[in-house]
Amino acid sequence: MYDPEKVSYKTLLEFFYKMHDPTTANRQGPDVGSQYRSAIFYHNPQQEKEAKEVTEQVNKQWWKGQVATQVLPAAEWYDAETYHQLYLDKSTYKWNILN
Repeated sequence: MYDPEKVSYKTLLEFFYKMHDPTTANRQGPDVGSQYRSAIFYHNPQQEKEAKEVTEQVNKQWWKGQVATQVLPAAEWYDAETYHQLYLDKSTYKWNILN
């Protein structure tokens, strides 16, 4: 759960752009489809403003105009299936990136 007392929204956005490839539309690695698109979902006008500002900044400074990330209003949320929950806790993948 996001806690703005512990980390700023801007910091989350910057981390988002560092942790994945925002330049491919509807794709992350070998996974293809609109469910794999790069997107930021905002809940209020302030988040929308910050998301657009950070997206513009990183698009110019880090990604040379190639960012395909969409900035969209948040809609109704549906949890993923149980087998998708806590993926890193269940996966050996975490050991490859954390150790």
